[in-house]
Amino acid sequence: MLEKAMNISVCRITIAAMDLLAEVLAVGGVRGTAGARIEASGPWGILWHGISRAAFYAITCGTAWLELAGHPPRQLMPGDVVLLPNGPEHTLRSAPDVAIIPNLCTAAEKARDCGGVLRLGSGEVETHVLGTSYDYDPAVSTQVLATLPELVHIRANRGRDGLDDTVRLLSRELASPQIATDFVLNRLVDILLVQLLRAWRTEKPAETRGTWLGILGDPLIGVALAKIHEDPAKPWTTDLLAAELATSRSTLTRRFRETTGRTPGDYLTLWRMDLAAVRLRDTDDTVDTIARSVGYTSVYAFSRAFRRARDQAPGQYRTSTRKSLRPAAPVA
Repeated sequence: MLEKAMNISVCRITIAAMDLLAEVLAVGGVRGTAGARIEASGPWGILWHGISRAAFYAITCGTAWLELAGHPPRQLMPGDVVLLPNGPEHTLRSAPDVAIIPNLCTAAEKARDCGGVLRLGSGEVETHVLGTSYDYDPAVSTQVLATLPELVHIRANRGRDGLDDTVRLLSRELASPQIATDFVLNRLVDILLVQLLRAWRTEKPAETRGTWLGILGDPLIGVALAKIHEDPAKPWTTDLLAAELATSRSTLTRRFRETTGRTPGDYLTLWRMDLAAVRLRDTDDTVDTIARSVGYTSVYAFSRAFRRARDQAPGQYRTSTRKSLRPAAPVA
């Protein structure tokens, strides 16, 4: 009976962690877009200047070498996937000593932004690489991608998750494009990101320390976060949260600081402000409605907390973020 109860508890913790990741990705505005489809042959090399988004590569055929400042050259094999969360300047080459193809920046940027084919070298295609990018809202405090290391590399042929299967689906879609191929690719790259994060957390737990995913390595804190996310409007205190988890206030506070770098109260406030910021930007709900939805009975108290978190009053934030999202007027 005890073993069964423990198994049920572990299962609930795992499900809570998975749902938590999905919610944080959604609130963080993480969206994937299929980028340049590289078709290369012979000696080739390309320089990617730093971009404002996370960069991702899936090697579907052939090999490539990735070079990134501060890291030794890294060979990428078929089925490998790589994530560069902060989009730093980097190169892809057929071999470490191959020269960069000159005068390719404009074509490369166009292919990356429009999801076009970037043909490198001449002759029969030997290497296929799908490049994608992930946007996220930098104003959101609770981010997954922003806390990751500079380079996340997952090798192929693990056999324990669906990442290899998704890369194979990508390979088939790229080899034989059909109607709505772009639609399919954009959905697959979102799936790829989640599968990469799962695989990285499982295979390299030591690297996750200090990242948002590392928080989920502590079962107690994982459940604590799940409770906060499940009902952010609840009048949580550290004592109440500790009682819900059947632990002491001191234990909860210590482990919360060790894993998140914050107190439970600080995390709760940041999460509430993230939820409020998204609703201010994306809905026409009143400030009073939004304040109550995240646990504030006083608009004044909510506005004061929001200003501390975003350096703007809620109304000002709503106006400024909507202006930044508004498409530019066409040139006459």
